[in-house]
Amino acid sequence: MRFQVFKNGQVVDKFELCGAYLFGTDGVSIRRARISFKKGIVECEKPNLGTAGLALLWPVDGFGSVLLPTTCLPERTEPYILNVEVARARLMQIINKREDWSFFDKVEDLDNIYREAQNLFIQSIQKIKEAPLASKLADESLRKATIFSEKLAVKQAEVLFDSRVKNHGFGRGCIGCRVDHMQIYNSKYVENLLKFFGFVTIPINWSRIESTKGSYDFSMIDACIRVLSKKKLAICGGPLLCFSQEYLPKWLFRSGDGFERIRETAYQFVSKVVSRYASDIHTWSVIKGLNVFNDFGFNFEQVLEMTRAANMAVKAASDRAFKIIEISNPWGEYYATKTDTIPPLVYMDMVVQSGINFDAFGLAMHFGKNQSGMHIRDMMQISVMLDYFGPVMKPLYITDVEVPSRNSDGLQRAVVAGMWHKEWDEAGQGEWIEQFCKIALSKQFVDTVAYSRLCDSEASTISNSGLLTRRLEPKKSYQTLKELHDSIFNR
Repeated sequence: MRFQVFKNGQVVDKFELCGAYLFGTDGVSIRRARISFKKGIVECEKPNLGTAGLALLWPVDGFGSVLLPTTCLPERTEPYILNVEVARARLMQIINKREDWSFFDKVEDLDNIYREAQNLFIQSIQKIKEAPLASKLADESLRKATIFSEKLAVKQAEVLFDSRVKNHGFGRGCIGCRVDHMQIYNSKYVENLLKFFGFVTIPINWSRIESTKGSYDFSMIDACIRVLSKKKLAICGGPLLCFSQEYLPKWLFRSGDGFERIRETAYQFVSKVVSRYASDIHTWSVIKGLNVFNDFGFNFEQVLEMTRAANMAVKAASDRAFKIIEISNPWGEYYATKTDTIPPLVYMDMVVQSGINFDAFGLAMHFGKNQSGMHIRDMMQISVMLDYFGPVMKPLYITDVEVPSRNSDGLQRAVVAGMWHKEWDEAGQGEWIEQFCKIALSKQFVDTVAYSRLCDSEASTISNSGLLTRRLEPKKSYQTLKELHDSIFNR
């Protein structure tokens, strides 16, 4: 498959492929695919002859730069016009979601823009033999369609969100935050944490707790419990297990143990932690991102068995514990390039079908970095992705979400990480968080949205993503989130 790339009606000679991957009709990214750019053409080589789509970071004039897909297309010798195919996919998405949502209300007087987007796309198809002109018409169609689709997603979410508020459909822990244990004795930090968050997550890192085999250091968790246990908060602990080097004790990673021994060691660690805090922590992120992070190279059966064993350990240590299985990188781009991984929905479906005893799924999402799963997406795509997980028949917790309040260098440059409307600033971060929370909480199956960082920290996955500055001064996003909380509970 080949795609010709145009900008302002001219074939481009320079184009940086960011976040690019191929996917099949089932939405699963395709392995062993090669994507390259040369002389105005994106070349896509894949291991089979089936239809496929291309997703990549794409500039949308007047909107920003977001990761967008084409539709699934058959192979052919003649190159497709990428501008046209990206516009086609967005218009199809609008049609499909309006049908799915049964939502045909007018969207802030923007219906005219949608009709214009349709007409421009029709014109681009009519001029398809005149590629430069067709690309310009498609670019304008995409611009209007993207603006409309995001307004559509936000408007639809607001209707359902307001209905859920009126029907008292939210628990006090519907808005949460992850705790920075390095700040737990800072009274200003704790004051801001307790102002409106009803759900907090105390981080647990096996590599720090048991850095030496059999020797445990619970001081950080103990400190958090001392400060937070007497407050009116729902406390979550976790992840108890995550099989990436950041979370694995070095002695275990270097041990050379087989699967059975690793499973037994993990079971013992989980049991020890949950038993120690069972009276204070009733919600546990049991295992995080085993669909992506699998540094021991477990096979599919072993992944399921480890998931089962971890949940059994929690159940045995605390009979009333609420158990969450976290999914990382929910769009599944990683599957194209990382071995020993499982597509998100495949993992979730198999966990449910195998009869593992757990209570909810969690989703971890980070935006604003040139790494797999972290490129900027627009609100329509976020809403569509959440709907994608709706049929799993388990409650969904957004356990870890963050965006920056300003762009940084390197992997967080807007040109490679993406841009939502404009360069990130505090106001933009606040607007994004408000829209994201309303979209997520408008879904009846989403119980909680927990933000990653209360204050800026070097340990953040995304730099400058806190709701407070390093001096613990509130950003606009903090006030925006507080106002959203008040709109739910102070009516």
